[in-house]
Amino acid sequence: MATAMIDPALVSAENARLEPHLLRDYAHLGDQLARRGIKIDAMLDKVARCHVAIPSWGVGTGGTRFARFPGVGEPRHIFDKLEDCGVIQQLTRATPNVSLHIPWDKAPAGDLRAKAESLGLGFDAMNSNTFQDQPQQRLSYKFGSLSHADAAVRAQAVEHNLECIEIGAALGSRALTVWIGDGSNFPGQQDFTRQFERYLESLRVIYAGLPGDWLLFTEHKMYEPAFYSTVVQDWGTNYIIAKELGPQAMCLVDLGHHAPNVNIEMIVARLIGQCKLGGFHFNDSKYGDDDLDTGSIDPYRLFLVFNELVEAEGRPGFSPSHMLDQSHNVTDPIESLMVSAMEVQRAYVLASLVDRAALMAAQDANDAMAATQILKTAFRTDVEPILAMARSRQGGAVDPVVAYRKAGYRARVADIRPRVSGAGGGIV
Repeated sequence: MATAMIDPALVSAENARLEPHLLRDYAHLGDQLARRGIKIDAMLDKVARCHVAIPSWGVGTGGTRFARFPGVGEPRHIFDKLEDCGVIQQLTRATPNVSLHIPWDKAPAGDLRAKAESLGLGFDAMNSNTFQDQPQQRLSYKFGSLSHADAAVRAQAVEHNLECIEIGAALGSRALTVWIGDGSNFPGQQDFTRQFERYLESLRVIYAGLPGDWLLFTEHKMYEPAFYSTVVQDWGTNYIIAKELGPQAMCLVDLGHHAPNVNIEMIVARLIGQCKLGGFHFNDSKYGDDDLDTGSIDPYRLFLVFNELVEAEGRPGFSPSHMLDQSHNVTDPIESLMVSAMEVQRAYVLASLVDRAALMAAQDANDAMAATQILKTAFRTDVEPILAMARSRQGGAVDPVVAYRKAGYRARVADIRPRVSGAGGGIV
C-alpha cells in the first residue's frame, strides 16, 4: 500500500463535509446531461482513466531569465520531488506517473523505483538535457549540442541521450523526450541546412538505441534560448524529423511553444492525420513560451485541442502521452500542478460532451453558427461534480487545494528542507 503524504483521515473528514453538496450537484448535472442523451456515469469512467504525468522539475519554484525567487520548503533532490508528486497524486488521483530530467534527477535506479513505488507512483518519459552545461562536463553546449559543428560535442550529446534511455529502461519508462536549445542569434551564424543535417544524423544514432517498445518524442520551439533561429522551430520541421527517423519517432506538442494566435488545434489535427502525434506538454501562455498554469489564460483553446483528441479516439494505436510542463514563479507548485491536472481532465470531459453527429451534420451543411454553438454548449457545461466525484471514489480529495492547505504540508516540509538561495538568474 502506498505511503500517504497527507493524513487520509483529514482527507476523509474534508470529503465527508463536502459530500452532501457534491451528491446534490452530481444528481442535478446527471439530469441535465440525460436530457442531452449523455450518461453521467460514462463521463465519470472517462475521468477515472484520464491521467497526466507530473514533471519532476515542476514541483520546484521556477524563474525568469532575470531572477528566481525560491519558495518555502522547496525539494532538495529527486526524492523530495517524488514526495511532492506523491501529494499531488494522493489528492487528485490524476497524476500516477513522474517524468524525470537527467542529470537533474540522477540517482541509483533501484532507489528511485523503491521510492516511487512506496508513493504509488511510476515513471513517464525520460527527458535529456543538452541545453545547459553540467559540472565536470568535458565540452560545452554554448553553441549547440546535437547540431553542433564539432563532431565531438555532438557525440557527447548523443551519449547523454543514450544514457537517459538506459536509466529509463531500468525504471520502467518507455519513452525519451528530446528538446534542444540549438539555434542562432545572428544572421549568418549558422548554415541552416548543414545544421539540420547534423541534428538528424545525431538523432538517428539515438533512435537506433531505442528499445523496441520505446518511443522517441521530439519537441519544437519557436524561440529561446536562441532568438534568430532554432533548429526545430515549428511543427512542420518536427514532422519531417519524425518521418525521417521512423515509426518509433513521434511529435510532441508543447502548448506554450507557439506564437500568439497560432491555431494549435489545427496543428494537433494535422499530426493526428499523419499518425505522428506523440503527446503534449500542457501549459498556457499569453505572449510566448510563458509556461503558465494549464488553462489559466485560454481554457477554450485547451478544450478545442481536446476536441481534436476526442474526435480521434478509437483510431488504431492512437494513445498520446500527456504531461504538464510549467514554471511556477508566484504560486505553490503543488497547488498549481493539482489545479492544472484537474484542468486537463476538465477539458477532456467537456470535449467528450460534444454532440459529434450534430457537429458533423452542421459542418457538412456549412452551418457555421450551429457548429460553433454545439462546441460552446459542451464547453459551457459545469462538469466539476464529475471531476470531484471521480476523485472521491478513487480515494482522492473532493477539493484537493483545500485539503492540501488544511494538512499544512508545505509548512511541515519547510522544517526539514532548508531555504534555497535566490541568488542568480536563469529559468530553473
